[in-house]
Amino acid sequence: KTVGAAVSGGLDSCTITKWLVDNGVKVVCFTADLGQPDERDVSEIRERMLACGAEDAIIVDAKDALAEAGIRLVQCQAMYEGGYWNTTGIARHVTVKALLPEMEKRGVTILTHGATGRGNDQVRFQLATNMLNPHFAVYAPWRDPNFLKVFGGRKEMIDFCQAHNLPITATHEKPYSTDANLLGLTHEAGRLESLKTPAGFITPGMGVHPKDAPDDVEHFTVTFARGTPVEVNGSPVTSLQGLLEANRIGGRNGVGIGIHTVENRFVGIKSRGVYESPGMELLGKCYEYLLQLILDRRARRHFDGVATTIAEQIYQGYWFDAATQALLASIEPLTNLASGTITVALYKGNVAFHASGGAPHSLYSEETASMEAIGDFDHADSEGFLAVLGVGARASAVAGQTQE
Repeated sequence: KTVGAAVSGGLDSCTITKWLVDNGVKVVCFTADLGQPDERDVSEIRERMLACGAEDAIIVDAKDALAEAGIRLVQCQAMYEGGYWNTTGIARHVTVKALLPEMEKRGVTILTHGATGRGNDQVRFQLATNMLNPHFAVYAPWRDPNFLKVFGGRKEMIDFCQAHNLPITATHEKPYSTDANLLGLTHEAGRLESLKTPAGFITPGMGVHPKDAPDDVEHFTVTFARGTPVEVNGSPVTSLQGLLEANRIGGRNGVGIGIHTVENRFVGIKSRGVYESPGMELLGKCYEYLLQLILDRRARRHFDGVATTIAEQIYQGYWFDAATQALLASIEPLTNLASGTITVALYKGNVAFHASGGAPHSLYSEETASMEAIGDFDHADSEGFLAVLGVGARASAVAGQTQE
């Protein structure tokens, strides 16, 4: 049969493609161009996959789609445990959505991928494919006993590729593996599996470690219109341009570089990752400062609960399901209020509030909040307010429900 292989051009991609071809399977490779920072020229992936025996190798541009999805994450503050911006998680959903139509055009109805049987990506590829096109089959070599007899891990794959002169960059000495897209880098495995290895061990691919950032403060200004960044430092931007510029500026100031997490994988395993996501962290922090202006306490309570759940939904592979869409729809009225300009000060990995303006839906009033003058809020009005609250407080004490 013919399979459509979703490939990145790395070790797993080369190994699986060659192994399938050697076993009589026709392989057509499909790569989503996600603006991978670690690829000098994404078109080179095509040449690598053809060298591994693929019948053909197709590159599909998905940069704008990923950037727009990234902005959606910013809008719902969808960070998974420990501050992980779900950069790889959302990219899997975007990849499947971009590649399935291209496979269909060529009569391919079996998607294969290189995700391992103990990770999250296998779930994301599987569920996204099942939800977007239930007629597609999914074949995962890392769950195939025949594949597992030959390949126990990276060592065997590297030996296999070297024996067949396949164009890989992985070596036995490489201390960890990296998954990359324009939203961020995910570093894991190898030396990073030891908690005695500090997060600073990684070599940043999207900026510098905070300690190596400039000694001077740099200001960053972003204007949001209904939740979407439309200007960065006074220049109009698309979602993609805004993220790329935030990556550049945030990265050189050490923002979002070396984020350490020990997280709960969907399969029940604890894993350690070190993440880079300078643009997401920078825009995300600016958006949070804007939310502080527009959300009242009831909206805040709803938003925070939704943010946590959406982050988990993405992480576990449920971006396209009805629950996620309902959650996103429930905060759309709040997203539509998120217009305004935020300026932050960047210094060695830190993002500090500097100024805000042009937020027409801001609930903050300097006059009302002032401790210097009465304004519209008369301090004396709180007498009745506290008297009403005191009724319940006294009743709790009389009923013996309070504790010292």
